[in-house]
Amino acid sequence: MKTSILAAVTVMALGLAACSTTEERIGGAAVGAGTGAVVAGPVGAVVGGAAGAVTGPTVARTTRRATR
Repeated sequence: MKTSILAAVTVMALGLAACSTTEERIGGAAVGAGTGAVVAGPVGAVVGGAAGAVTGPTVARTTRRATR
């Protein structure tokens, strides 16, 4: 059950990653927190969320440029 919820949240976050800067940060934070939670538990979720929020816009811009 937790895995399917995490997968759904990840897919939604990736879908939001192609939007404006605020949404890019939210999406990046969600993906980072989900990944961190899987790898290192609650501490990983906090660190992953922070890292995702910081790098989200850069990753989204790079992905957009690569797909054109």
